[in-house]
Amino acid sequence: MTRNSAGQSRWTDEMLDELADSVSGVKDSVLELRESVSEVKDSVEGLQLKAQALLQIAAQQQRENEARQAEIAEIRQRQEGSDKRFEVLLSEVRYLIRQIKPENQS
Repeated sequence: MTRNSAGQSRWTDEMLDELADSVSGVKDSVLELRESVSEVKDSVEGLQLKAQALLQIAAQQQRENEARQAEIAEIRQRQEGSDKRFEVLLSEVRYLIRQIKPENQS
């Protein structure tokens, strides 16, 4: 800045050009920053969608695992029941065999 004869400060053309260049540079930086923020926002939204999809997949797999566990428990119960019925039948067969043997041996 320069001072005129009345002591007031004045901007020179060169100073105004430098100021305009600085403002233009700041404006460009702000535009670049906005673009970067927009890209980051898009990336975050993409990550959120992927995370939601993964959570849904995990929840589905958990439900499937729980269903399998229930099926396995049911199969085990049926197997235990079958084993008990087999043991009862085996005992009856052994009893009958013992009953038959003395008659054949006579």
